[in-house]
Amino acid sequence: MNPYTVSIQETSNNTIIKFELNQFITKHESFEFNNIDEAKNSPLAQQLFYLPFVKKVYISSNFIAIERFNIVEWSDVQEEVAEQITEYLNSGAVVVTDTTTVKKIPVTVYAESTPNPAVIKFVANKKLVTATYEFTSIDEAKVSPLATELFHFPFVKSVFMEENYISVTKYDMAEWETITMEVREFIRSFIENGKEIVNSNAQDVLNKSSDKLDEAYESRDDTSKEIINILEEYIKPAVASDGGNIQFESYNPDTKTVKVILQGACSGCPSSTFTLKNGIENMLKEMLKGRVETVEALNG
Repeated sequence: MNPYTVSIQETSNNTIIKFELNQFITKHESFEFNNIDEAKNSPLAQQLFYLPFVKKVYISSNFIAIERFNIVEWSDVQEEVAEQITEYLNSGAVVVTDTTTVKKIPVTVYAESTPNPAVIKFVANKKLVTATYEFTSIDEAKVSPLATELFHFPFVKSVFMEENYISVTKYDMAEWETITMEVREFIRSFIENGKEIVNSNAQDVLNKSSDKLDEAYESRDDTSKEIINILEEYIKPAVASDGGNIQFESYNPDTKTVKVILQGACSGCPSSTFTLKNGIENMLKEMLKGRVETVEALNG
């Protein structure tokens, strides 16, 4: 198991700060504690309430949010709190014990159409995974209990997961008008019941741990690194809104060709060729003048 790391994130409310984690600490459940008595089933929350400025503690799957009283400013204490949370989690201590008597935050999931008529994006009100996953068969989905269950629906062709959404690609045997509600409710119920979306070792099994990804990035040539950074900053946020992803595969300096893999709603999408040529290719040619001529999708 990788050690826990904590990053501090400000919120729109200056009395509340988020401590984001690199791993999940609950089984996709969220809990809210207004005082130390309410926190009797959470040793971590109880410990935090011993800090005199802590007013409220909110524990979610991959972050802890704390509201403070006005006796301090976060800038004076946030590093100390982050260190305390990090030490607690890395000690292996329990975050929440008996969840049946703890106030749970309801899970909502809504369905969103994508440019690909075969794909629907199911968006949750919480983070589901800390890495990107794509499964094109039930055999590939062994590390994901949710994806495995989804493949039991005969019309499911592939499952793509990122951040707070799941994109499902269907076969032509069914129409979304008749199956969307069933799939949406199945996903919502699965999450709300605290079941694992992906196994805790999924990133290691699929070589998606942050250490492995960092190693792969550092081994690239300078132009490849620039291409990856451009895709991350400009391209991925746009395609993610449509339920897809574009993954860098390779760069050939001799032919000046960039090869990518289309995932989620991008894979098999009728408009993906247009996006690839008129969007990504033009942007890379403009930003990396003389170094990129063509962008190709390996699965386009």
